Amino acid sequence: MTIADAGGRDGGTAQAWAALGGASGLVGRVRYRGAGDLGEGPLPVAELARSTVGACALAAGELAAVRAGGGPQDLTPVVVDEGAVATAFVSERHLRVAGRAPVNFAPLSGFWRAADGWVRTHANYPHHEAALARALGLPSATPEALRAAVAGRPAVEVQELVYAGGGLAVAVAEEYGEPQPLVEPVRLSGARGRPLGPAPAGRPAAGVRVLDLTRVIAGPVATRTLGLLGADVLRIDSPRLPEADDAFADTGFGKRSARLDLGVAGDRAVFEGLLAEADVVVSGYRPGALERYGFGAAELLERWPGLVVAELCAWGWREWGPWAGRRGFDSLVQAGYGITAACADAGPRADGVPGVLPAQALDHGTGYLVAAGVLRGLAEGGGRGLRFSLAGTGSWLVRGLAGPAGGRCGRGAYSAGPWLREVDSGYGVLRYAASPFGEWGRGPSRWGTDEAVWLPRG
Repeated sequence: MTIADAGGRDGGTAQAWAALGGASGLVGRVRYRGAGDLGEGPLPVAELARSTVGACALAAGELAAVRAGGGPQDLTPVVVDEGAVATAFVSERHLRVAGRAPVNFAPLSGFWRAADGWVRTHANYPHHEAALARALGLPSATPEALRAAVAGRPAVEVQELVYAGGGLAVAVAEEYGEPQPLVEPVRLSGARGRPLGPAPAGRPAAGVRVLDLTRVIAGPVATRTLGLLGADVLRIDSPRLPEADDAFADTGFGKRSARLDLGVAGDRAVFEGLLAEADVVVSGYRPGALERYGFGAAELLERWPGLVVAELCAWGWREWGPWAGRRGFDSLVQAGYGITAACADAGPRADGVPGVLPAQALDHGTGYLVAAGVLRGLAEGGGRGLRFSLAGTGSWLVRGLAGPAGGRCGRGAYSAGPWLREVDSGYGVLRYAASPFGEWGRGPSRWGTDEAVWLPRG
């Protein structure tokens, strides 16, 4: 087993840490050991994985040092196991729910040949499937009907028809999208959050209250990581938006889950009460969605200036450009940002069919960056807003990511087995991928079944 010093070998960690505003002298405090395997491909996905987890480990160590009464310079060296990282980055593939493999992509989610190229659809949720079928006038919600409907139209026409109808479809881009920032600090209130005293070893976020307004993978990965590090994480969803049980079974660790309708006065009052006692808000809705209710980042920091507010979206912010307000998922951003075209000639798919990354790395990587940003915001006293996007992580992946100076990251004999666990949950016995940061200790409850209240501060 070898341990690599990030300060001398890992440019990706240094880049991620710098984007988060961390002091460059601390990068050498993270070490990597062991070997992992996320597959081969034309893009440095394994480097992205280790760098985002490494930056999160540094941020956790920094917060622990600050809460112990020291400063960032007192950060204790941290070690990241590359096997744990590789396993966690495909956690949804390792999940088993009462012995059953999850459904990660529905029949109408995938690549479809258009008249002039390819289209990627996402129809995992019933309302997205219905919107897709309705927008394209499908006689039945079947792959055969979708294939026929797409084949006779230009890819961009399919994209626009489906988006206009409330569904999700993206024309596969041949070129990389416009450069986007990896992390975007957008607001500093000047106020400080609630003082944080010493924290137990291994739980630097203990006592921190995190209001989780995220769905699917990136945001929930961030908040399940904060929960493992000690935070009281309360996820709030609308009762009008369905959730997939398998998705929540994978990302519901480390948190509780309740439902509130912000359009109902009583639920809105409960939500505002939660905000009044929160330390952190993590939002994963597209730009403008929460602003309609008066809970955008600017409004939150005006009313509760000590908060750390982390926002993430699919397509990037750029002051709400033409794509910023669109829904999106990792698979769609890969398609629309030019990543799937870059992967088309890699491996067995050298037939022109668009390829994919060996993991939903934009989701997982962004999740660890969001968690790192929150931890750094707490270490610096709160009162700030941060923005992240899947497209920003994709931009870093295709343009700027620097891997280990001495070669690719740890490769060698690798098996996911040492990082797979079993636990009882609201969905039955789960087999799941452990976090690179340790053990959650218990499985998730069923989605939306917890009370919308904070736990007593320990």
